[in-house]
Amino acid sequence: MNDTTRRGLMAAPALLIPMFLIKGWLGAADARLQAADPSIEEAKVAIASVSEEAYCTPKLKAIVRRVATSCGLISNGGRGCQPVMARQVAQLSDDDFNALFRPLAERARIVQFDADGIGLDTNGKRAVEDTWAEQRGASFFFVVARASPDGKTEHNELLSAGRAKSVLTHLEQRFQDPDLHKQVGLLWLGEDFAQLGEEFCDWNRSRMDLCTAKEINRSAFIAWIDCAI
Repeated sequence: MNDTTRRGLMAAPALLIPMFLIKGWLGAADARLQAADPSIEEAKVAIASVSEEAYCTPKLKAIVRRVATSCGLISNGGRGCQPVMARQVAQLSDDDFNALFRPLAERARIVQFDADGIGLDTNGKRAVEDTWAEQRGASFFFVVARASPDGKTEHNELLSAGRAKSVLTHLEQRFQDPDLHKQVGLLWLGEDFAQLGEEFCDWNRSRMDLCTAKEINRSAFIAWIDCAI
């Protein structure tokens, strides 16, 4: 082996190392770009995994992605979205938003609250715990809290926010899961957006007593979402 060939072989590793570094940097930059721009990921939601549940429609997956990005699951964890932001995140009408969740009737629960209350009663706590235990590999736990339009709009917004946070607080205290804030997404809708109709009284509720439109909207809808986003 002559000197020229020997020097060439010795220099080859030095040339390969920068190539691998550049490839790694480009891959990391691409990952950061996708994380910063949810529209890149939303473009993929139409491609459903064969293992996903049937309710994982492209629209529902897009909303899950927006909530995960805009309401704290991906960035800060558990921050939540208030009514104005929730409407912007959903980008749907009230009826269309509720329609997306109708296929979850067998999996979701509706936790009900007192007329002017935010505290979970015994049945409400049990409903939260039972629903959380049914994860079955799902990644996101949705809490969509509402208030009936009885009082002032501002007060009802605070009620729905308190109800959503009561669910989160109970999960934190009961399970002490360090990854919980990366899984739980909160939406509080007040009385402004996506009020439930009385047909939701037939769903699995924490209180199986009198149910009208007022009672069903003093509530938090909770469910694991199995959709890959």
